[in-house]
Amino acid sequence: MMGGMATEETRTMKSPPIRSSAGTGGESQEPATRAWAMRLVVVGIVLSALNLRPAITSLGALLEEVRDGLGMSGSVAGLLTSVPPLCFAVFGVMAPRLARRFGPGTVVCAGMVAITAGLAIRPYAGNTVGFLVTSALALMGIAVSNVLMPVIVKRWFPDRVGSMTGLYSMALALGTSAAAALTVPMTDSLGGSWQSGLAVWAGLAAAAVVPWAFLARERGSDPAAGAPVREEPATLRITRSRTAWALAVFFGLQATAAYITMGWMAQIFRDAGVSAGTAGLLLAVTMVMGVPLAFVIPRLATRLPHQGPIVVALGVCGLAGYAGLYLAPAGGAWAWALLLGVANCAFPLALTMVGMRARTGAGVVKLSAFAQSTGYLISIPGPLLVGVLYQHSGGWGLPIALMAGLMVPQIVVGVLAGRDRTVEEEAAR
Repeated sequence: MMGGMATEETRTMKSPPIRSSAGTGGESQEPATRAWAMRLVVVGIVLSALNLRPAITSLGALLEEVRDGLGMSGSVAGLLTSVPPLCFAVFGVMAPRLARRFGPGTVVCAGMVAITAGLAIRPYAGNTVGFLVTSALALMGIAVSNVLMPVIVKRWFPDRVGSMTGLYSMALALGTSAAAALTVPMTDSLGGSWQSGLAVWAGLAAAAVVPWAFLARERGSDPAAGAPVREEPATLRITRSRTAWALAVFFGLQATAAYITMGWMAQIFRDAGVSAGTAGLLLAVTMVMGVPLAFVIPRLATRLPHQGPIVVALGVCGLAGYAGLYLAPAGGAWAWALLLGVANCAFPLALTMVGMRARTGAGVVKLSAFAQSTGYLISIPGPLLVGVLYQHSGGWGLPIALMAGLMVPQIVVGVLAGRDRTVEEEAAR
């Protein structure tokens, strides 16, 4: 599964050495300790990825019930769907500094704790403000983990960036689709309470705390586990790189499409006459498309000198899906869900390009933070604007036209970001 990644090896750094305990006995334990730690890192990556979207897609499946329960208008609901990218932008930029001080593993562990607390508390906050604040707590944990996952992958698996990014992306897609598909049925089985249907996802987040808690205790074993990161001198000026800007805009536009989809697609189908349960399944189909494709696309991307053709193919699928939503939202619902699911796989492609467009570990840290924080800032207005257009136009025609219109510049900047070059080379010029 992890083989055949020769093309990505030229862009990755060597695996960090393990500091042994004092004496020969500590040195003899290094291979076993390393193998144990690597297995635990894989478990931690998978469990973390499973928890990076249920806070959003579980809410999308029950958005109408939450709106009614808290008395939200369409505009406020649009604001609610804009909170994720806002939190990702604000808190994601803090991740590199926190990682340097406390270690990536410790920061991710704290992030999983924040997700657990936020998901457990927010359904019972009692009002819109409390719901937003506790949602922000969970999203803060997601934000720092978003940024640090590519860093951890680069450090622990330098010769398997594509494969491990694919595994991480598959788990993320699985968690996303599971929350979309299962939230409504679980809510029904729990007595029909939307509060219980949202709170149940805190249990999955709690499970993700465990491996990172163990790794964070081993602060001397590896910089990717718990020890503070000793980065290279901060000479790389990431804002001088055109590729970094192209990747940030591409990340922002694909995030806009993804969060509009997660926040509003179920409602689009429900307004077209589809039942709540079926609308949740359609959203789940869109999300679950990322499970197989999120593994295939990163592996394919690392074998191509230019990722532009993949960008174009995903964009065309998105345009076709939006056209279908506009013309026959209920009649071809399953086809549109599939097409938009393929288009949403721009996310694992963007993550893969973060690892490919930087030559060093320090470069990956900076590029990941810059592309994700800037990208999520760009994506903030999208879901809010969709809510405003929906409320004031009384239908989905204008919002869908906006979604389709944004896909065109996404294709353009994605092609630019896919060129075979690194941010270190561009910044040096």
